[in-house]
Amino acid sequence: MKILIVHYNSFLIEDLQQCMEQMGYSYKFIEADVIVRESDDNFTALFDKEMEDAKYDCVFTFNYSSIISECVKKYNIPYISFVYDSPMYRLFTKSIYNKCNYCFIFDEQLCEQLTNMGAPHIYYMPLPVNMSRLDKMERLLEMENEDIKALVNLCSAQIAFVGSMYNEKESQRQYDELNLTPYLRGYLDAIMAAQIKVYGYNFLSELTNQFSICTQYKGDLLADYSDILADGILCKKMANIERTQILQKLSERFEVKLFTRNPTPELPNVINMGVVDYERFMPYVFKCSDINLNITLRSIKTGIPLRAMDIMGAGGFLMSNYQADFYRHFIPGEDLVLYESHDDLMDKCNYYLVHDAERRQIAANGYGKVKEFHNFEVRFNEIFDIVFN
Repeated sequence: MKILIVHYNSFLIEDLQQCMEQMGYSYKFIEADVIVRESDDNFTALFDKEMEDAKYDCVFTFNYSSIISECVKKYNIPYISFVYDSPMYRLFTKSIYNKCNYCFIFDEQLCEQLTNMGAPHIYYMPLPVNMSRLDKMERLLEMENEDIKALVNLCSAQIAFVGSMYNEKESQRQYDELNLTPYLRGYLDAIMAAQIKVYGYNFLSELTNQFSICTQYKGDLLADYSDILADGILCKKMANIERTQILQKLSERFEVKLFTRNPTPELPNVINMGVVDYERFMPYVFKCSDINLNITLRSIKTGIPLRAMDIMGAGGFLMSNYQADFYRHFIPGEDLVLYESHDDLMDKCNYYLVHDAERRQIAANGYGKVKEFHNFEVRFNEIFDIVFN
């Protein structure tokens, strides 16, 4: 099988390359920003020439591109997309009805939403981990030298969180620039405060469906205004609030290291380590820290974020908020630990920092499940079986 892979700023692309080589597939990479754009005539010409020069059995991207779908439908081959981001509004364009599409999505509720819209070939698929790469890194930690000791010291923490704080100017600007009356702003602040306290059910869209205050974000999308407002704007604002609250509370009792891009002066007790490289250093943070937090962006309704899979794949102990899809693949309390509230999180962090053997066993169990059932080879065998059989 010969695969044309289009990519742009995907940190999974090297893992995919290794997977394709191990599975014996022929492939070619094209780097193009159409993954994040809605139109590009130059790419269409490039794609057509590529298809004239070589015969491909399918086209693949991480995340979905409406441009690529429109390009592929002319050639009677499958367009396979594997979605790991949320929100992914390009799924809500007319191109989603193209018969060439095979969309594999890590969030079961999003799959159900698209299927109910009549979109063809929508499949739930949890995200994979490159266990070959992670296991090689694990073996490095067994070496006894000063560099490894320094690396462990740098990466280790009682509690670690790797991720965005959504304190970028763009994330905050979208909310701040909404044309809101004082009443509406108070209303949105109140429902965000309520949603932060509830896991397992997202009611933001329901409670904003009477407003049409973000028409400038709609374009030609098929999504409702309330979904755009809730998932695209409110969830980012809420992530900043929730993550700040959690890290502030934890840092008052425990050592907390934060690996993120931007400064966080509002968290004086948190050790901000700056951004961490996904492939070279992030797995060491997960392995060396006692507790690794997953605080899910609320636009991910039921899915298991890539961060959570990476933590378990690196052999780290995962402490996460409730996500329904965890129960499809793992046993909470055995493979990972879920918290139900901020107070519950505090109590469980305190418990598992004291009960070292129990914590290590849970991390080992999660690692075993990911290694056996969620590695790249297993996942892409599942995908190709669905598309070609």
